[in-house]
Amino acid sequence: MAAAQGHLSDGPDDAGGEGSPSVFRQAVAGLQGVRLRPEIELDATPPPQRLAPFSYALEAAVVVDDEELADGRLILLHDPAGHDAWGGTFRMVTLVHADLEPEMAADPLLPEVCWSWLTGALEARRVPYGAPSGTVTRAGSHYFGGLAEREPSTRIEIRASWSPTDTGGPGGVPQAPDTAAHLAAWCDLLCQIAGLPPGGPPDAGVVTLPQRRGPQSR
Repeated sequence: MAAAQGHLSDGPDDAGGEGSPSVFRQAVAGLQGVRLRPEIELDATPPPQRLAPFSYALEAAVVVDDEELADGRLILLHDPAGHDAWGGTFRMVTLVHADLEPEMAADPLLPEVCWSWLTGALEARRVPYGAPSGTVTRAGSHYFGGLAEREPSTRIEIRASWSPTDTGGPGGVPQAPDTAAHLAAWCDLLCQIAGLPPGGPPDAGVVTLPQRRGPQSR
């Protein structure tokens, strides 16, 4: 797979991104060139402009036999001044969704399980993080009239954010977090919600759900 390429958001001092802090450029570099599972299609996408002074965004889809099983967006935010809610200067934000078999999505524990997939993916990769927050939403659709032949579908969505640990280097110089590991963990989450067998560390201990494919055929 080709290395991920992207764009820096317009920073306060340099709209072209070249004047962004070196620690942010290092964090972005960590997201580029990561080798991923062949089922994952990863591309850059324009980052949001108002969430932080500097941002970088990627979008990905899990595709098997030309069928899209899950997709999502991952955003790296950086505020050199720090952010109290983040507990640091970096924040990862994500949106992931997929269609599931209705009987599986009816499990009352599904939201808790899906949230544990995110935290479990980070922990399995031994990625230090803090201040996680987010929501898990499931929505069922039933079709009528001209769409009555379609089977009912259930969509699961994870919206989440967490703070990658950014430690100080020698002399207190800010050091970029291991964004490559965060990206790898996020891709593990994508594959898990898509229903693929584990492909990460052997001790990940993940559990996947059956995945419905028809509505997402490409």
